[in-house]
Amino acid sequence: MIGNLDDALRFNENALKLREQRQQMLASNIANADTPNFKARDIEFTNALKGAMAKPATAQNAGPLATTSPSHIAHGTGAAKISASGAPVLYRTTAQGNIDGNTVDMDVERNQFTDNAIRFEASLTAISSQIKGLLSVIQG
Repeated sequence: MIGNLDDALRFNENALKLREQRQQMLASNIANADTPNFKARDIEFTNALKGAMAKPATAQNAGPLATTSPSHIAHGTGAAKISASGAPVLYRTTAQGNIDGNTVDMDVERNQFTDNAIRFEASLTAISSQIKGLLSVIQG
């Protein structure tokens, strides 16, 4: 019974975690809009959510990889950076580059930030509705 409840809520839990991580990345992009050579970063939400849902629930909470030898590559230091959820961090391409090498386009970042915030709130509303429905069934 508890396993079924966990499976029912896992999608929304993963979606909220990814939205929160994406919001932090977008906020970082906005904060570094004037930093020379800063590259705007983002994650592809749909693919990241599919990847998170494909993992078993126990693998999602396993934590970062441990290095047992000095010759091992530390987590996140390779060419492709990985977010805390395991989603690859992508770099945003720009239509027009800046002279200082910064790739942050404030209009795009604000738009993505707002869109992600609205979708985060919608996910919270969906979870709240789902939990209220479960409570009404339990209480009879």
